[in-house]
Amino acid sequence: MSNHDYARSKLFIDGRWVDPTGTATIEVIDPATEQVCGSVPSGTEADVDAAVAAARRAFDPLITIDERRARLDAVITAMEKRLPDIAETITQEMGAPIRIAQSVQTQVPLAVARGFADALATFEFEERIGNSLVLREPYGVVAAITPWNYPLYQVVAKVLPAIAAGCTVVLKPSNDAPLSVFEFVDALEDAGLPPGVVNLVSGPGRVIGERMAAHPDVDFVSFTGSTGVGSRVGELAGQSIKKVALELGGKSANVILDGADLATAIKVGVGNAFLNGGQTCMAWTRMLVPLSRYSEALDLVQAAVARYSVGDPWDPETRVGPSASEAQYQSVLGFIERAPGDGARLVAGGGQKLRDVGYYIAPTVFADVDPDSELGQEEVFGPVLAVIPYRDADEALSIANGTPYGLSGAVWAADDATAIAFARQVQTGQLDINGGKYNPAAPFGGYKKSGIGRELGRIGFEEYLQIKSLQLP
Repeated sequence: MSNHDYARSKLFIDGRWVDPTGTATIEVIDPATEQVCGSVPSGTEADVDAAVAAARRAFDPLITIDERRARLDAVITAMEKRLPDIAETITQEMGAPIRIAQSVQTQVPLAVARGFADALATFEFEERIGNSLVLREPYGVVAAITPWNYPLYQVVAKVLPAIAAGCTVVLKPSNDAPLSVFEFVDALEDAGLPPGVVNLVSGPGRVIGERMAAHPDVDFVSFTGSTGVGSRVGELAGQSIKKVALELGGKSANVILDGADLATAIKVGVGNAFLNGGQTCMAWTRMLVPLSRYSEALDLVQAAVARYSVGDPWDPETRVGPSASEAQYQSVLGFIERAPGDGARLVAGGGQKLRDVGYYIAPTVFADVDPDSELGQEEVFGPVLAVIPYRDADEALSIANGTPYGLSGAVWAADDATAIAFARQVQTGQLDINGGKYNPAAPFGGYKKSGIGRELGRIGFEEYLQIKSLQLP
């Protein structure tokens, strides 16, 4: 178990750790023990104003490509050295099993960071189109607002492309998992970034996040979180006509077509649904299976779920830790308790309390889920899988597209061509075809209420660039 000192009392503004203007603090709760494990300052609007002013002073629209590369390389090197400590912090503050924290929670962000470095190394910032010289220039001051479920990944996906583009940043982490973000900013300090390039202000979303989104000197707001809060961020940003990128909720379908390798599709699908305790926006939380193979599929699902051990996140054998907070725990339990009332049939897990202490929920599976029910429509953000039968491919497509979301998903078929043909019709931002591997350089983002814009790789990097055309004589 981690022995870090997680009492953080200062904010990072203009290249220095400074006292906040207020005296309030935010306690961070270890979800495995329900005990306070750290604290961070609860900032004020005045702290946001100071951070934005520092970012504005640090912004140089004529920054050279070489300087951007130097900053990005220094950040990646410094971050990599701190990853073992950050992994332990993530386990402490949001309950991710240590095996997940040491792999997905930290190594994926490192791969994403290197992807941005690769994009920057080959990117063409100028091109000729007829008699025009088209320039791509840094957007300016970026407000980055990040969630708790993948605290390092979400920060890397916003801060590093901003640095690569030549932007400056004001960063607000989630109150549920801010400690690892403070350690990331320690790495930025190690990297020797110029003062004001990245600033950190923690505090309540209704104070800090709203001031950042509405601030007249912020040029671009990048937010990841719930669809409801994303709508509010867009509303506030729209008042001053600033750019917004929103990565929001999902209710992704894992579509297993007739003729697919059912055993593999279910094994991989269950793993994706329960990764990070189901607290993943791109989790495949709806499994669509042919009615003709429904009974066989449910047997395979139950066998797969039995392999997911729930327990102490510091145990390297644990695959599912606690929900990240009491609020999230209660929310997930509510979904589980209401589902039978909509006709869903519990086939694994359930809402029973697993331990006297800790926000633990057993991996849970419901069969016979009505696609139009709450469980078929709404994001649970916990270890809950809905299995939905369908009669033919047309019905499967209708179900897959039948939610307000469109973030991720999967298609399994007897051959790749069949899967791709089906996937072309699915209204979602990313799909795995017959078990295709995660690609940290591929663009990620949503259709419909799952968001606006894309993150990761070259296309995610381009979000941080404005376009200027010079018509030449």
